[in-house]
Amino acid sequence: MSTDTPKLSPVEKIKTASHYLKGTIGEEVADPVDHFNKDNLQLLKFHGSYQQDDRDSRGAAKKEGGGKSYSMMLRLRIPGGRITSDQFLSMLDACEELGNSTMKITTRQTIQLHGILKDNLQPTIKRINDLALSTLAACGDVNRNIMCCPAKRTGNVHSQIEALTDELTTAMAPQTSAYHELWLTDPETGEKTLEGGGTAPVVHGRVSGDEVEPLYGSTYLPRKFKMGIGFPDDNCVDLYTQDIGLLAIVRDDNVIGYNVLVGGGMGTTPSAAKTFPALAKRMAFATPEQVVGVCQCVLQVQRDNGNRADRKVARLKYLIADWGVEKFRSEVEKYYGEKLADCTPDDVHEVDDHMGWQPQGDGKWSYGLNIENGRLYDNDDQQLKAGLRAVCREFKTEIRMTGHQSVIFTDIEEADKAKLISLIKQSHMPTTEETSTVRRWSMSCVALPTCGLAITESERRLPSIIDGLEAPLAKLGLAKERFTIRMTGCPNGCARPYNADIALVGKAKDKYTVFTGGGWLGNRLAVVYKDLVPDDIVIDELIAIFAAFKVNREGTESLGDFCSRVGPEDLAVLAAAAPKP
Repeated sequence: MSTDTPKLSPVEKIKTASHYLKGTIGEEVADPVDHFNKDNLQLLKFHGSYQQDDRDSRGAAKKEGGGKSYSMMLRLRIPGGRITSDQFLSMLDACEELGNSTMKITTRQTIQLHGILKDNLQPTIKRINDLALSTLAACGDVNRNIMCCPAKRTGNVHSQIEALTDELTTAMAPQTSAYHELWLTDPETGEKTLEGGGTAPVVHGRVSGDEVEPLYGSTYLPRKFKMGIGFPDDNCVDLYTQDIGLLAIVRDDNVIGYNVLVGGGMGTTPSAAKTFPALAKRMAFATPEQVVGVCQCVLQVQRDNGNRADRKVARLKYLIADWGVEKFRSEVEKYYGEKLADCTPDDVHEVDDHMGWQPQGDGKWSYGLNIENGRLYDNDDQQLKAGLRAVCREFKTEIRMTGHQSVIFTDIEEADKAKLISLIKQSHMPTTEETSTVRRWSMSCVALPTCGLAITESERRLPSIIDGLEAPLAKLGLAKERFTIRMTGCPNGCARPYNADIALVGKAKDKYTVFTGGGWLGNRLAVVYKDLVPDDIVIDELIAIFAAFKVNREGTESLGDFCSRVGPEDLAVLAAAAPKP
């Protein structure tokens, strides 16, 4: 570890004094008060939980002399989004019995349960681990849930990257016993439940010198860390937005290694010019035998050199921006102990969202069902939870969650395809085939009312924006055109807006920054088109962009390519002049 002793941020001091993430969480769990203190709130993230309150109810509560309506959000760690039907059913039960009755599929292929009261936090985590699942390292300054292409296919290629996802989940996990002691130990008998994900001290390269946390050390990472594994012909996990993106290089139906991409990250603070979104940079090629060690060494270089004084610039992307990728690679090679090969020429060139019917290669089928913004609920119009329950009970197959907040049902026999669709329609859920292209490729973060950082609406607003776009797009002849629309309630970028064709990012109350010029391929950053666009004219602004695209596109260029080519100033002129549908 570096011998320098720079000024530390308050969160660094909390981690240092936490005794490996234990803090005084146990005492607070036993306390009847309905919320946790500020120090433990930072530590709870490592255990997979954020404290939230219902911002919709703040005003009424204040008028009545009450306080905030506190609850906990709990996020699971589900490598590659793979989960059994029984596990999925149990999470649906948990959201009703211990949460606010809704369940969220996230942009990182996992599950969030919302509205869990403080008294129910320990029983909920215990139940999750009883299912051989975990919440450890789902949040916090550690490596989080590892994304992986969710397609189920026969042959070597997908099985190899799924095995690597599981191996990396273990190799990159914290080793602290605090998680077991706080959540999985019976207070009366002292007996422990095995943590669902399982961990082992697998460490390559230069370790921290810490017996408890040989990879992380007692202060863990300067900031969160994210990883994803995908293919050149299928960048469905947005490799360029990850701290480490592993691009699987395939030759003759075999993964011969990985182009290691480093330094992606979406979050930014508009008021701080030192912050910015970034796409990962191509660093080096790692063989299957090298890749785990190389990933651990990338993490260790960030551990020892990332900014621990200012969390706004603590992500890996800022270290690489300061050093340059060549210096960073050289340092990784020092930690690893040998030189690495250069990346192969392979790069991303296609994306598959895996929706609808797709053959698995073994005579069976998978079916990808679009879940708008990942929210599962039942109401008078549609019963998403009931429909998913029916499918899980009938087929009992593996469920795979996608990076676009949707689900894939696997191992469906040819003779059962009609039965699956029938179960979906009985619950009044739209099938993927009945979902418009623009809705299918849209995505939002949670935002209001539970996210404490949200400035504007996002998840609750995007569906109505899509409603307002479907008919105009059809009139323009663009109903089948593929492009990504992503919306966030603040600039932190949880729905990966900054590499989308079009993004709406909350900037002020009921006002959004409109970004254009990214793309569905995910390897180009969008730029600001217009700032502080009022909510009530957002749809009109987007329709004008589509109209300009219809009239002025060259050949078969995509919306993102068109917007990038003309630039935001000329796009505004073209949008104003184009005839509107």
